[in-house]
Amino acid sequence: MLIKRKRGWELPESAATPEAVFWNRRQVLAATGFGLALAGVGGTLLGRSAALADDAPEIDPSASRYPVPQNTKYTLDRPITPEDIATKYNNYYEFGSNKTIWKDAQELPIRPWTVEIAGQVEQPMTIAIDDLLGKMPLEERLYRHRCVEAWSIAVPYSGFPLKALVDLARPLGSAKYLVMTTFKNPDVAPGQRQFWYPWPYVEGLTMAEATNELAFIATGYYGKPIPKQNGAPLRLAVPWKYGFKHVKGIVRFSFEENRPKSFWEELVPEEYGFWANINPEVPHRRWSQASERVLGLDEMRPTLPYNGYAEFVAGLYTGLEESEKLFM
Repeated sequence: MLIKRKRGWELPESAATPEAVFWNRRQVLAATGFGLALAGVGGTLLGRSAALADDAPEIDPSASRYPVPQNTKYTLDRPITPEDIATKYNNYYEFGSNKTIWKDAQELPIRPWTVEIAGQVEQPMTIAIDDLLGKMPLEERLYRHRCVEAWSIAVPYSGFPLKALVDLARPLGSAKYLVMTTFKNPDVAPGQRQFWYPWPYVEGLTMAEATNELAFIATGYYGKPIPKQNGAPLRLAVPWKYGFKHVKGIVRFSFEENRPKSFWEELVPEEYGFWANINPEVPHRRWSQASERVLGLDEMRPTLPYNGYAEFVAGLYTGLEESEKLFM
């Protein structure tokens, strides 16, 4: 007899937003000819002043790639957060420390955008973002997202497994860590003019974490290119870790022998460590992590170990519990 054991993060489909409701919005967009209109834009990037009229986002030349097929392996235990909330309540310290920085983030130019692959690899390269997207297997995943500040959302990311980029890079055996670096452009990102921050933003994963199936590079959001305030054109999504690990606006992937010191670890190591795994039993120095405020639902929920993905990722940390602070 074949017995299928359900993993803790494989939650019942009945708990997720009905598929018909989620896809209906996409069908409406398609019926209006939205995709055809974007295809006519080609590689031309509209001027920022015109694109921002009536808060309209700058048109992303990759828009014709979306929506992408959904990977139904990833389900949710709550409805998808309304798009208007998920795109207008977030952190992006490059543009400021408040939760309403989405308008300021529109100043970031996302074309041209090149990505450097460097460090301990067979052949370092620099590749244009659209060429990189053309090489990656794009799919959609429904992921929970938990901020260290004890709020959470549930969102549909489009993008590709981080492992696909690792495979493209062909790292050497000496590579132990993947270091990701964001853009640096203080002319458009006023937060980067604040000299007390160690710009640019740097984050890192072990190679085992980077090649874990859950590790994802998000390039889209809600069936469209990911907005600038949410990390366009590339941001990391590792749903078992607190949100400050999810580096946005990535321009460099470097494979290194030595563990990096990440942005927040450099600033406040006693509060924000390298691992940043989610654990309700380990409080932040200034607040509890036992529960979380679910945006859009007006309710509090118990925080799940590893954000509900424990059975899938906990094995990555076997043997490290005594020597490492895994949950800060």
